[in-house]
Amino acid sequence: MALRDELLKSIWHAFTALDVDKSGKVSKSQLKVLSHNLCTVMKIPHDPVALEEHFKDDDEGPVSNQGYMPYLNKFILDKVTGNFDRQDFNKMCWTLSSRKNLDQSQLLISNDDAFKVWCIFNFLSEDRYPLTIVTEEIEYFLRKLTEAMGGSWVEERFEDYKLQLNSKQQSLNAWELIRLVGSGHFSKGMDRQTLSMGINEVYQELIMDVLKQGYMMKKGHKRKNWTERWFMLKPNSISYYVGEDLAEKKGDILLDGNCSVEPLQDKEGKKCLFLIKSSHKSFEISASDKKKKQEWIQAIQTCVSLLRQGRPAPHREARQKRREMRLKQQAEQEELELRMSELQTANEAKQLELENMRKALEEAAANAAEEERRRLQTQTELQDRYRTDLEREKMVRQQMEEQVAQKSTELEQYLQRVRELEDMYRQLEDALEDERRARQDEEAVRRLQARLLEEEAAKRAELEEFHLQQQRAISETEAEKKELEKERLAKESALQSAMKQLEQLEQERQGALEQYQTVIKKLEDATNNTKSWKHKVAEHEGMLRLIQPGSKGQQMITNWGPAAFSDAELSLRQKKWQEMKNQTTQAQ
Repeated sequence: MALRDELLKSIWHAFTALDVDKSGKVSKSQLKVLSHNLCTVMKIPHDPVALEEHFKDDDEGPVSNQGYMPYLNKFILDKVTGNFDRQDFNKMCWTLSSRKNLDQSQLLISNDDAFKVWCIFNFLSEDRYPLTIVTEEIEYFLRKLTEAMGGSWVEERFEDYKLQLNSKQQSLNAWELIRLVGSGHFSKGMDRQTLSMGINEVYQELIMDVLKQGYMMKKGHKRKNWTERWFMLKPNSISYYVGEDLAEKKGDILLDGNCSVEPLQDKEGKKCLFLIKSSHKSFEISASDKKKKQEWIQAIQTCVSLLRQGRPAPHREARQKRREMRLKQQAEQEELELRMSELQTANEAKQLELENMRKALEEAAANAAEEERRRLQTQTELQDRYRTDLEREKMVRQQMEEQVAQKSTELEQYLQRVRELEDMYRQLEDALEDERRARQDEEAVRRLQARLLEEEAAKRAELEEFHLQQQRAISETEAEKKELEKERLAKESALQSAMKQLEQLEQERQGALEQYQTVIKKLEDATNNTKSWKHKVAEHEGMLRLIQPGSKGQQMITNWGPAAFSDAELSLRQKKWQEMKNQTTQAQ
């Protein structure tokens, strides 16, 4: 997150607090006070004339025409150098916004803890205004808070809360998050002091970039004595203080890509030694035990490695990855919705095409029935003219009627297949809801189905043409009937061949449907793998835990003060004192 974006979030809270009637307008006098305070805490020269000049055309009421953001960017944020106390800046913005939005009487946490939760909200919130924090970041914060308090995370309790949250909204604002933490809903069984310590530990890691802290012994550069100090590791430095209250800072160890850390052998009565080599000095450090020594060495090596690679702190990099993942999922969802809309439109067009095809088939059946009626009428008229060939004509007519009945049966079967095809497309419409990223495979199946339908339509036209030729053949003369008999046999053979081709087309269409089902199955497997991967990432992030500071070692109290010299020096002084005492006794 850039410095400007971090500052804008805090300023947005302060500006919103000044907008009493929530109209998006703040009076010029209030903006003057806000601008002066911002310049003071960020150590920027304040120019009140520039504000007057910027809003010179709007002196009669709240600032609305020019807008505050251009002035804020040009005269304040563009001049920020970063050499100011970020905590003082946040405190100022917090003071302005908390007066209006925070009810301290309903919280189990102090005002300082509420301020730290507010800062954590700004760190984890989305870069969209009004500022909100999504459920994924809420769970991340509550997990770290629970681990910092030494408790165990209850997944079921958060799932129940997430269901309640999703029924109303998908996120929380800063004050809702403070009320959630301050209500103690996710810290049951913990006292207020434990909750406060947990909030402070999460604040130290996420906001102050403290990766590790604790007591260790440090060897002096001039006096070469060992002194206990409170060390605090950040991504680019190690600061050491007199105590953990951070009241008196004794120095810094600046880290860069050329720094190194290596273990040392025990010497001078000190154990668990390691050496930090920076660009200017080397520091000998003594940890309380081997475990603490290894933890500090590993933590410092991690910081140096991040500096060499130019990467941010682990928690900041993890936050950026979570945001990129959410943006990617959002883009995929939008693309999927667009794809579903296109498929819905194509399906409606296909349904219209099938309806037109069904109507055309019904008209063809009606025309066939009318043609059959005309054929029977013509046959009756020919019966009077050709009495001598009555038996022969009757036989021919019976054969033709059987063929017509067979054709009618085939036509009914074809209509039944068309209805089944309509049912299939209705099922296809339901299956479209589960389709994901199978664009190429689905389009190939559609082209195959279109080709099959075209070939099927061509075969149907060919069958109708055969039928019309047979009907016209009835009206021919007796001499032509012999020729008709031969042609009929040839056409029946062609008709059977056409039926076989139609069945083959039907089998190809079934194969295309099976191929489509295979594509749908692959898509479901890919979706399940994605969900499993997300779950693993969430579990992996849940395993992260900040290393706790170690406890103090037992201090030695002497006449010269606490821990004034080592055990070896104390033994040497006792030996000298005993020798002096013996010499005095002998002299007496």
